[in-house]
Amino acid sequence: MKAVITVLGKDNVGILAKVSQECAKNNLNILEVTQSVLQDMFAMIMLVEFEKDAAPSFDVLTADFDKLGETIGTKIHIMHEDIFNSMHKI
Repeated sequence: MKAVITVLGKDNVGILAKVSQECAKNNLNILEVTQSVLQDMFAMIMLVEFEKDAAPSFDVLTADFDKLGETIGTKIHIMHEDIFNSMHKI
């Protein structure tokens, strides 16, 4: 399965590292990453892949990333790739 993770917030040291560590902790393999810093704002999109049985449920992942986001001053959102694709079809 694949999912899209978005991260938005004020730029600070270690955001990519901390989000990557959370992915590793939850058995999410990072396939692609794009990030930008616009003045003092940080934006990142990650495409991750995982085995359904090897990773926690989306509810658990959402809670873990919400907690991390609060800790590092960002908003982190995870969404199943199928939902992401459906939302962005014309």
